[in-house]
Parts: sequence; C-alpha cells; structure tokens
Amino acid sequence: MLLAIDTSAGTSVAVVDPTTHRVLAERSTDDSRRHAEVIGPFLRDVLTDAGITATDVTGVVAGMGPGPFTGLRVGIAAARTFAAARGVPVHPLVSHDAVAADVVASGDGAPFVVLTDARRREVYFSVHDQTGTRTAGPGLARPDDLDDVLGASSGFRRVTAVTVPAGRLGQLAADRLASGSPFAEDTPLYLRDPDVTMPGAPKRVAR
Repeated sequence: MLLAIDTSAGTSVAVVDPTTHRVLAERSTDDSRRHAEVIGPFLRDVLTDAGITATDVTGVVAGMGPGPFTGLRVGIAAARTFAAARGVPVHPLVSHDAVAADVVASGDGAPFVVLTDARRREVYFSVHDQTGTRTAGPGLARPDDLDDVLGASSGFRRVTAVTVPAGRLGQLAADRLASGSPFAEDTPLYLRDPDVTMPGAPKRVAR
C-alpha cells in the first residue's frame, strides 16, 4: 500500500493500492494555514478508512512542491518520519504533476498551465502538454508577469489548484513503480528563501 501526502497548497493525504491503482481513502482541505493541525488526523483517518494499519504501508509518496516553506515542510517531514518509522522508501514527486494528471483525466486534450498560490502576490506555475507531461517549470512569477514568462505558452488554458490530490499523486507513484521510471529529486521545491532569516551581527553601540 502507498501512503501519499501533499501540503504544497492545502493538505491532502491518501492511501493507494499500487496493484490496482485504486484510491482506497483520501482526506483533503484547501485551508493553507492549518497543515500541522490536520496532517495527524488525516493520516489516522485514511488508514482507518482504507482498512489497513501502518504496517501495511510499503512506501510513502511525498509531494515536493512547489510550495511555500512553512506549509510544504509539514508534509515532507510527515512523509519522511512515517517512512523512517516503518523502514519503507519515500517516493518524491512534483506536486503540480498530480494536478496535471487530474486535468488530463477530465479529457480536455489540450496543453495547459498549472498555477498554485505562492503568497507574496506571486504564483507557482508549470506548463504541461496534452498528456500531462511537464514541459516547463515549476517556476515562480507575479500574475501580471505570467504572459512574458510563459512566452508562447501564455495562450494555454490556466488551471488554478487550491489543493493537490494525494490520491492522484499516489497513482502517479504506482505508475512509476510499475514502469521503473525515475522519481523526482528528494529536494523540496521552495523556489525562494523562507520568510524567516538569520539575524546579522549585533550592532555596536556607541557610548
């Protein structure tokens, strides 16, 4: 069984059967401020709903962003901690790829751009072709600058996601495990420095 976790936008947790690719249980919220409060209950609930225990989990799928530092690290830390406790691997994936897979499943059949909130009046973006394959990004831009940043892709349909479907993330991982395709780098995609910075040297006070 695969346990999938993503907190790059809202919070989403799911259990996916890698053999059938079926989503057995999923919990999500688009609240982008309460990742730490809901991640524990979501983990408990999806295991219960799927009718399994932690010992049945054979891999943990982690959405690596892009996402704001504070929220994204909650899900990645939860995924790594669970995997370490169980002695199972972490399978990292780019979060936007799960959104893209959902778009393709809807049957639109045209290239598109995935957008998620980056705060500070900016958005994260990635460009995908009609199969869901990422052709550019992830990147970071102000909405007013998107046309210039995207260039020829600026005319593509834009899909704004408020949460990343962990169930779809788990299905993508199941696909890669079955085909032997590589996973993403095990590095969070913050794409910018955190809001908190280390203080500089103390100023000298003249007497």
